[in-house]
Amino acid sequence: MSDEKHTYDALADPPIPTYEQATSSRTLSRLGPNEASDDHERQNLLGHDLAAPPSTNSRRRNGYYHPPSVQSARSSIDDDESGLGSPVEADEEAALRETMEEMDILDPEAVEDGRARRNRSRGVFSKRFYSLKTSLSALHLPRIPWPSSAWVWFKQKLPYIPEEYRPGWAVLARLCGLILIISLVYLLVVSEIVPMGGGGFGAAFNPEWIRQTATQGIESWRIQEDLKYVTSYDHVAGTEGSYVMGQWIETKFKEFKLDTYTHDEYYAYLNYPQKGGRRVAIVEPGKEWEAKLEEGPAHDPPKAQTESFHGFSASGNVTGPLIYVNFGHKKDFKTMWDSGIDVQGCVVLMRYYGTQEDRSMKIKAAQNAGVAGVLMYSDPNEDGFQKGDVWPKGRWRPEDGVQRGSVALSNMIIGDVLTPGRPSTKDQERMPKDKNPALPTIPSIPISWKDAQHLLQSLNGIGNEVFPEWVGGVPDVPKWWSGHPDQSPKVNLQNLQDEVEKQRVTNVFGSLVGIEDKSKKIIIGNHRDSWCFGAADPGSGTAVMLEVARVLGELRQQGWRPLRTIEFASWDAQEYNMIGSTEHVEANLEELRANAVAYINLDVGVTGDKLWANGSPIFLEAWQRVLGRLVDPLQNKTLKKLWGRENEKLGNLGTAGDYVAFQDLAGTSSIDFGFTGPAHGDMAHSCYQTFDWMAKYIDNGFVYHNLLAQITILLVLELAQEAIMPLRVPHYASFLADESQKLLEWAEKRGEDFDIGIFQPLFDAVGKLGPKAKEFGDWEMFWSNQVYGTGGFETQGLTVQRLQYNAKMVWFESDLLDLPRGKDDKDAHGLPGRDQFKHVVFGPDASGDGGDDAVLFPFVKDAILKGDWKMAEQALKKTAEIIDRAGERLLH
Repeated sequence: MSDEKHTYDALADPPIPTYEQATSSRTLSRLGPNEASDDHERQNLLGHDLAAPPSTNSRRRNGYYHPPSVQSARSSIDDDESGLGSPVEADEEAALRETMEEMDILDPEAVEDGRARRNRSRGVFSKRFYSLKTSLSALHLPRIPWPSSAWVWFKQKLPYIPEEYRPGWAVLARLCGLILIISLVYLLVVSEIVPMGGGGFGAAFNPEWIRQTATQGIESWRIQEDLKYVTSYDHVAGTEGSYVMGQWIETKFKEFKLDTYTHDEYYAYLNYPQKGGRRVAIVEPGKEWEAKLEEGPAHDPPKAQTESFHGFSASGNVTGPLIYVNFGHKKDFKTMWDSGIDVQGCVVLMRYYGTQEDRSMKIKAAQNAGVAGVLMYSDPNEDGFQKGDVWPKGRWRPEDGVQRGSVALSNMIIGDVLTPGRPSTKDQERMPKDKNPALPTIPSIPISWKDAQHLLQSLNGIGNEVFPEWVGGVPDVPKWWSGHPDQSPKVNLQNLQDEVEKQRVTNVFGSLVGIEDKSKKIIIGNHRDSWCFGAADPGSGTAVMLEVARVLGELRQQGWRPLRTIEFASWDAQEYNMIGSTEHVEANLEELRANAVAYINLDVGVTGDKLWANGSPIFLEAWQRVLGRLVDPLQNKTLKKLWGRENEKLGNLGTAGDYVAFQDLAGTSSIDFGFTGPAHGDMAHSCYQTFDWMAKYIDNGFVYHNLLAQITILLVLELAQEAIMPLRVPHYASFLADESQKLLEWAEKRGEDFDIGIFQPLFDAVGKLGPKAKEFGDWEMFWSNQVYGTGGFETQGLTVQRLQYNAKMVWFESDLLDLPRGKDDKDAHGLPGRDQFKHVVFGPDASGDGGDDAVLFPFVKDAILKGDWKMAEQALKKTAEIIDRAGERLLH
């Protein structure tokens, strides 16, 4: 696949527009350095015709979303998978020199008299001088016409100095030599051939100085100003608002002087509510009532706001008796059935969160029970407030606050639901929407707790009085009743959707290219699309990511370079099933599996002051290093000490973020973290999640935004500038030993057919991984002794081995994927029925019991949940073989 990525036109810092301005073509013309007033210039800015009339077969949401131009994905890069050798002897240097040149860490110009320089700082100098020489030669500078006698010509140009004032020739020669040396040094520094600063192993500066400078360079007021712009208009996925924000982010990358700034585009299935197409009403004669549905204005003066709807909800117009079903867990529907209440053909009311966190699994359970339609609301209990308390204004979700969200089954298909396993380019073959395993078949609408209050009151005395644990925190509901299909008021639920099969979504990238191993990259990603203004989700993460990019960009301008490439990514359409990130991963699978060191996810960055983190166990040491360097400014304790109170390891990754495709499809070690508050809600997916809400109630002074930026930048530096990356396979081995024992205990409770013998291959493989990981890790001590025992210098042979050692750490996670092994491998790969997911350790929960949580050993658990112990035995063998093979590759 050819590389067709391109950049936006250069933009000056744009003013903060209103929503209407940001999503109108006329405003888009004002975002450039010069104002444009005609349609032609507006078309040039966006790359597509904004003035064109809407297509008759693709409706527009309020006329402001437009299909972008076609853009294919990036090509993949093959990786050298040569093994890690032993210390290199002198007679092997020629071969090593050739290898290093192929790996782009040594240029032919860096070799003198057939021998490679052993001092690595000289290698860096040579590479930069070679690059400068190439650049200067490309300028085609005019030749200077030197006279036949240069010395005569030079003397003629000198001013006349009387004899008595002329210095001696020795003094003059020394003076000229000094001037020449100063000029040369100045030229080299300005040209970044010899950046100021010390350091070894390819780093231009002392790593500790870089860490201190980076953390001290974080400025809260800049994060605050960026968040103010990000929240100035709503920017739903695939809309012009999201596209304009992508341009603004790319402009910031240019402002920060990053080395590259690009974007890629995909065409995915999205839906938007039709204007006037949604309705929730009691239609019983004499009890008529209609829900408000929409939130009140979140700003003064008001701005345009996203309508309340569920992404990927089915269109429909249904009427049925109202039934209250608690959290919508499948056990709740069984309880209703056991109590004699049949929900088939009913419209059910349920709460967010609770025993079933995943809203899509709530819809799935209702669908399986024969429900006609679903109403879902955020109860004050789950948003952090208890029944009977006085409801405060501002901090908590208002009575008319609504939580939007996607109801696609992410545990079945991640990304564009019509192109699982393939990037959704414009010409990609698509599967039909009918009977799509990720799409619901019944309509659903989110409502406020104020609208839910009236519906709950209408059920008074009907059906059964519910269990105490079913009672929520909605005020003024004397008793909570279930309702009954024969007695409940009839409710009409109308939900008409505009469905766009190929809506453009755009990802934006900026990067700092590594000086030593530029193919290896650390990716920091955050989605920018939001269900409304998105101050926390994802604005807080976006503002933090931009500040990290700015600080690293400033260091780059001072001459610093990371050893490995650092890439910043702004994803579109995360809220719609992680589309932007997944399509990018699927378009670049081979490159990512070979070269992606890590994926660091920033999303809901700050909603409180409690640090949380989920990720691959390979990050544990790097994570603890970072926390040990930082202090919580309000508690005056190190983050490591605060973290250690409740956590000894990282949590497991689920299916709620852009890390899913990296971890489960590409095998890129991923980590996700932030600061959370005391409640689930915190205005989640509501238009009331504004900048003022964040600045006043959540993070006054942006203290924790600043701290989150420091955590992020230190973690990036751990991975990007350390000679040997602190990714610890022994931690992974220890984690697998613990989790395999838990798997056995879980399986033992699942049925009478349990046979402990089928688990032996897994225990054997995990048991052997520990010693292999230790032997692999011991090479780092050998390297340290070799380098520091010789005064801090590293031979070129040792450099090659170190790069291969780092590469094997990168490959370990991708070696845990179930992939074909050679051309003759015709077996099925990936989770059965969900073959998009390939990781044998981490995967999404198929049962729905875990909500967005990860399932460990998903191949095995899927089989046991089906009661198929023969399939479970095969899954255990496959998992064991893959773990064993990953361990073997560490040593060969």
